[in-house]
Amino acid sequence: MNPLERWIAQVARELGVSRDALDRDEVLDVAKNVAHQVARPAAPLTTYLLGVAVGRGIAPATAAETVNRLAAAWSAPDGGTPNGQRPAPSQPGRGT
Repeated sequence: MNPLERWIAQVARELGVSRDALDRDEVLDVAKNVAHQVARPAAPLTTYLLGVAVGRGIAPATAAETVNRLAAAWSAPDGGTPNGQRPAPSQPGRGT
């Protein structure tokens, strides 16, 4: 087991969270996208918000897709998405 996996397993155990609750690659992809498209300090804060949303019942994949969409729109010069469309308005508690 590599150091990252050992760290995740220990933190999950100490927090009483199932290791299976974490899709490591999905969370790392969200962090990477936010760091590159928004700002590096936004990555850990956003992944925290991602966890809060999932804890409140939003599906992890839905929450990740929402954040990735918002990050992509943030980096576009006109505030739209790369294809020129504005992102859909957020609906709190609905994962979008």
